[in-house]
Formats: sequence, structure tokens, C-alpha cells
Amino acid sequence: MKRFDSVDAYIKGHPDWSKELTRLREIFLSTELEETVKWGAPAYTCGGKNLIGLGAFKRHISIWFHQGAMLSDPEGALKNAQEGKTIAMRQWRLERAQDIKARSLKAYVKEAIELQRTGKTIKPSRGKPIVVPPELEAAFKKSKKLRAAFESLTRE
Repeated sequence: MKRFDSVDAYIKGHPDWSKELTRLREIFLSTELEETVKWGAPAYTCGGKNLIGLGAFKRHISIWFHQGAMLSDPEGALKNAQEGKTIAMRQWRLERAQDIKARSLKAYVKEAIELQRTGKTIKPSRGKPIVVPPELEAAFKKSKKLRAAFESLTRE
């Protein structure tokens, strides 16, 4: 997947969705969200926190709400795109220009901003056991220095 260094370049790089991406950008920028590029794609922040990511694919556009699991979701539009992997993030897929409902989307954005202001977040779970592959265990047996370096790594 190609990475872009500006939102304009991202939109130009997705000509099949340029009108829809531009419309979504207008909606997001009509709020207090700040526009940036993260991971090579448009991202929208508030108070320095990631709130929304935007992605264009062959058959749809995705809007990711980083703390979407906390949104009320009156439209039933938000889905967990990576069941078992993501806890907080939710995705809204748009397959046609007609799917962009500015009033509804703006309500979701405003709710996300308010949640961010309150400081409420869903934190990822920590403390999963580290599974050390047999090859690394064998290397540890040969080098105490390597084991010590590995064990000094943080889990956070």
C-alpha cells in the first residue's frame, strides 16, 4: 500500500474516490479536528490525540474512529473490522457517495471529540505472555548477554 505525505497527495492518489474523500475532508475540517497524515493516510486529531483515520480501498472508503467502541452509534454504522485484534477502534465503511450523510457523520465526530475531552479511553490490554520461539531459546542458551538484553526490554 502506497504511503502519502499529504492529504492532497492521498486524494490525488485515489482518483476513483477523490470526490468522496474531498467531501469527508470538508466535513471533518468543519469541526475542530486538525488534519494530518499518519501511517501514510489522512488522520484527524483533537488535542493531539488520534480520533479518526481515513482510508480508500478498491470497493469502499473506511473511516476509523480510534475510540469508536465508546460511541453511541445510533446509525448502527460502526463495525469492528479486526475482531479479536482491536478493542476500541471501529470502522464505518462507505461504498457509494450517497452513503455520506454529513449530519450523521458530524454527530459521530462531535461525540468523539467530547469523549476525547473527558479523557475516556479504552486501553489495550497488556500483560499477554511472551512466547519465545525455540530458535531464540537456543540462542539464549549460547549467550547470557543476549538473554539479559532481551529480558531488559520493556513490555509497555
